[in-house]
Amino acid sequence: MKLLKCCVLLLAATTAFAGSPKKYGKEITLKEATKVSAILSRPQDFDGKKVLVEGVVVDVCQKRGCWITLSSDREFEEIRFKVEDGVIVFPVDAKGKTARAEGVVTVRTVSVEDQIEQGQHHAEETGEPFDSTSVKGPKTIVQIMGDGAVIR
Repeated sequence: MKLLKCCVLLLAATTAFAGSPKKYGKEITLKEATKVSAILSRPQDFDGKKVLVEGVVVDVCQKRGCWITLSSDREFEEIRFKVEDGVIVFPVDAKGKTARAEGVVTVRTVSVEDQIEQGQHHAEETGEPFDSTSVKGPKTIVQIMGDGAVIR
């Protein structure tokens, strides 16, 4: 009977911890989240500002775990949450989980040449094809340079 109780307690503890949030990087300090759609609709208003965003992890860097892509509150939108290589490593199994992520918004214009280089690099990382003729001109990139995140 004692063995059965121990097994039940162990199973309950394992189940409870399996769904517990996992912290990455620094502690989150902001209390109120900013909608990803607000950042993407007015990126210049947020450039250089610290924000807290929430969303489902839709992609994770396959090589170094150095970025995650979060879904927006608006359909077909997402934002990349990039961290310094090796400082934070996001696990591939974070995909599909919900994240709260804090960092500084950066807005920059990327030349055609840089887009092609980045596209080729991304294709190597993911194994997805990349067509350099799809790049038609300079592009504005909005991302969050990450400080910390909590994934559940």
